[in-house]
Amino acid sequence: MTMTSSPHTATDNPGPATGRRTSRSLARSGAVAWRPLALTCALVSLWWLTTAQGWLAPYVLPSPAATWSALTQNAAYLAHNTWVTTSETVIGFVLAVIIGELVAVVMAYSRSTERTVYPIILVAQVVPKIAIAPLFVVWLGFGAAPKVTVAVLMAFFPVVISGLAGLRSVDPEIVELTSTMGASRLKTFWKVMFPASLPQLLSGLKVAATLAVTGAVVGEFVGGNEGLGYVILQANGNIDTAMLFAALIIMSLLGIVLFLLIELAEALLIGWHPSRRNNAASSTLVGA
Repeated sequence: MTMTSSPHTATDNPGPATGRRTSRSLARSGAVAWRPLALTCALVSLWWLTTAQGWLAPYVLPSPAATWSALTQNAAYLAHNTWVTTSETVIGFVLAVIIGELVAVVMAYSRSTERTVYPIILVAQVVPKIAIAPLFVVWLGFGAAPKVTVAVLMAFFPVVISGLAGLRSVDPEIVELTSTMGASRLKTFWKVMFPASLPQLLSGLKVAATLAVTGAVVGEFVGGNEGLGYVILQANGNIDTAMLFAALIIMSLLGIVLFLLIELAEALLIGWHPSRRNNAASSTLVGA
């Protein structure tokens, strides 16, 4: 069954117009990318000035040169631990997306399930993960499992909330129309509800991706012998702030890369949505 009123119609047959819109959106994003780059340069310059003038002791704030030296001299060591944290983060994030979206779908179709499960999810979110992370080490050992579990718990809540909000935002008249035309619940979900929920879901995934990095590092703080969290703990114990800053910078870059990958997926998947067109228009006005 083909529905002309479905919000995903533009993505079924993209055509040249959609491709041009996506290209223009990406081009505008690149056009304004100099602003965060300029701010970063200004902050690094202030950092350098602070250390060059001796306003803070090196063990409090290492210089950019010392941090860069720690990065280059320990490149292999940092690369290995970055890979460990990255793998834990990605696995935890993917599991959180799968489980979170499934829970959101069940709650969207069943109010009684939502009333039962939602309070439990909220309580689990409120409990500090650093407080329960040692339990996962006791239960799951010192391998990757407890770190992945903490990453899943950190990323799970925004996926559920955004997924549920997206599914609930679908126009009920469209859903009712598909039912009257003989579409099954599964087909209605894949053809109407899921595509229409993507804008809110992807917004939640951006938050979840950064939280997954934090969750993996928290797990490494508690019971890890490798990973960026372990590097940070070791550097802190040795008062090696240059190495600590190097690990923090890598951890931040990891979160930024994941965020940008979801931004790219958003531009490619929901270029038809008004939010993307409004963002493009705003970028044009800002760049003018």
